[in-house]
Amino acid sequence: MRRYRFGRIATLFAAIYVAVVIVSGVRALATGDPALLREIVTGEWDADFMPYAWWVELLMVAGGVLQGWAYWQILRGRPTGAAAVNDRPVRLLRAALYLSVACTLLYRLPLPYQWWFGLPSGLLQIAVVGLFFVVLADVLPRWLRLLGLVAGLANAAMGMAVTFAYGLGQYPVMQFVSPYQLGNAVYLLWLVPVLAGQDRDARWTRGTVRMGVASAALSLLSSGSHSVISFGGWGVDYDLLLVMVLGILGVLGTVWQARSAHDLGVLTPVPSAAPAVQVAPARAWPLAAVAVVLPLIPAAVNLADGIPAWIGPRGAVDDLFHGYVSYPATVLWVALDMLVGVGAPAVLILIAVMRRTRRLLRVTMLTLTLAAAAGIVTALTTESEADRQLIPEMIEQRLALYPDGLFDRNDKGEVLFGLSPLWYSTALAASALALLLLYRFPSAARSRHHVLAAALATSVTLCFLPVADQPRGQVTTAEDCSPPEAWEMDGEPVEPPPPTGTRAFICAVRQQLTLPFAATAPDQVLLDHGRRLCAVYTRNDPRELARLREVEGLSVRNLSEVLAGICPAAKAEIAAAAAARDREFNEFMAEEQRKCDATPRHRPLVKPAKAIRLKEPQWPEAGLELYDESPEEGKSTTSGPVTAGPGHVMVSTNSDFHVCVTLETYTRRPPVETKGWDNVIEVGYANQSGEMSFMDGLSGTELPDLSLNGRKGHYRIRLHLAWFPWKGEEDGIQRLLIMAYPGPGDKVVNHRLIDGESTFNRRKKPAGGLPGRGSGVR
Repeated sequence: MRRYRFGRIATLFAAIYVAVVIVSGVRALATGDPALLREIVTGEWDADFMPYAWWVELLMVAGGVLQGWAYWQILRGRPTGAAAVNDRPVRLLRAALYLSVACTLLYRLPLPYQWWFGLPSGLLQIAVVGLFFVVLADVLPRWLRLLGLVAGLANAAMGMAVTFAYGLGQYPVMQFVSPYQLGNAVYLLWLVPVLAGQDRDARWTRGTVRMGVASAALSLLSSGSHSVISFGGWGVDYDLLLVMVLGILGVLGTVWQARSAHDLGVLTPVPSAAPAVQVAPARAWPLAAVAVVLPLIPAAVNLADGIPAWIGPRGAVDDLFHGYVSYPATVLWVALDMLVGVGAPAVLILIAVMRRTRRLLRVTMLTLTLAAAAGIVTALTTESEADRQLIPEMIEQRLALYPDGLFDRNDKGEVLFGLSPLWYSTALAASALALLLLYRFPSAARSRHHVLAAALATSVTLCFLPVADQPRGQVTTAEDCSPPEAWEMDGEPVEPPPPTGTRAFICAVRQQLTLPFAATAPDQVLLDHGRRLCAVYTRNDPRELARLREVEGLSVRNLSEVLAGICPAAKAEIAAAAAARDREFNEFMAEEQRKCDATPRHRPLVKPAKAIRLKEPQWPEAGLELYDESPEEGKSTTSGPVTAGPGHVMVSTNSDFHVCVTLETYTRRPPVETKGWDNVIEVGYANQSGEMSFMDGLSGTELPDLSLNGRKGHYRIRLHLAWFPWKGEEDGIQRLLIMAYPGPGDKVVNHRLIDGESTFNRRKKPAGGLPGRGSGVR
């Protein structure tokens, strides 16, 4: 194993960092709060922007482990042994690279950002660009070095100009200096020649060059300093998740810079002999021709319809390239779409068949497999035309990069894309399989690095198996437990049956938030915890209850309604309590009925046209009111408990007590009776509808019709009110007699009024409250 100058320090730091990441990941999975983990790994992306999801946090942990490995690569220094004696440009380049790495790592520290922090990095980039131009003079032609020099200096100048514009608040200048259409193309025009020179120079290892290639690929995909737009909503935005992952992988660029500096610190190794190129034996041409011809079949069908495109502006893959990666990457994707659409994979397969080298065949098969997978994903994620037309501007933007008129529309305005991508996927996958069967190579011995990497990846995966092995199952949300709105049922809301059993428990937990679980916790986890609480509830051990209250902050005896769906003991206790309330209420109502039965019956002095004595006591909450749908304008008059005005009459009652009601309708004015009544008040009422019914909208109380056989016109209404004591003055019931007869006049006449207010309206509520009114039971 190779040793490095600062290997032990780097290993210790990386191990501590990875341990902190793993602990933060476990905490995030246990509590549902990923803030600390996100802050360590990404420095941003809180749960408000990227919602919590268990697999996203596992991805963050994996990214943190990758960052720990990257920090070990950066901090380990050069390999131990004799140091290289370099020329001055090489020494300066090595120092500039280390300083650039240090500036990058400073951004990871929790320091308040200042706009001028980017200026030292810009100056160091100018130095690195100029020094690479000098150091690579022996391995690259002058024109290529000049191209890299111009591009590198231009990229550094653009970056510093953007920094100054940001600091001065000149945001329009930023877009002018660094338009989003360029992306990182200028930077790549410098980086690619540098990587080509490193590959030819023995001072840099192949691992360093590969790290630079990975960094270049990420730079191509990354949108750089330009923002992306996401339409929010519920759940994880997978496109934004890709942006987050690209940000985490950006550490590979810093690793490339550090390794480039490390390699310059050791003696140049003696070049080893290049390994022999492995070439597969030739096969019969008809078999190889099948692999070449297959991708041409769907291309020929599409070309016959005038559509030289493979996928077009549809599906998740195209959406990714048009919204969440750089503009140059989008242009390359459209070019690839057109090339596959005209059958270009056949050319790649033909070259691979003719050369038959191991590396070229592997690259070809991998490319065909990835293209087939992209077609399958597109076919599975293509939206309907109605969904695409929700934002027609986005469709036009995605069509802009294709030749005009390439995708026609039918009579309904739907875009015609041609053949399904599944046909291309089938052809490409079949070609890859044919190459695999025709040109097999014997298994090569794996190097120690490959074995170590595979073992490490397997071990890390096994570490997460206990978490991943937990059955996810269904996750019922609080919204799932709520009945659908009227607009969701075409204006016809349907009252769902109340949940029972396990669903009743799960809905109670989700809606009332009684247990400390995240909203994404599986239903099975809630049920397991609920059954444990049910066992505690059933045992009813005071010490166990006190311990659970102290440790988990739960008062289990107060969770009877939540646990009733899954806990027989809680259900039995709730049923017993409900039965006790019902008995109390029934006894109360029987007592009220006895009160009404004991009240004296009214004996009219003249025979009424109709008389109704309501058998059951009434219980209005806001008094009783008689009103007309279209009353005339006028002023209302209040006399004691009665208020009268044009089109309405209202009598106030005490909502704490029942009312025994008698209704009488006469053909002519009856004699006035005041004996036995506290208040006797007579008012006028114009009946325009032919029906007169006192009612209370709050309690749903409605009295029978008082009108004289549906007669319209003007009536006089006489209201008699009294308090009937029962087993003491305070415990009684209200009496109400309403007389109505046809007659003119709206004058309010007080035949009897005690203290200007109804006596029973001044009664106090009985001690101990009333069953039903206070408990919600009627």
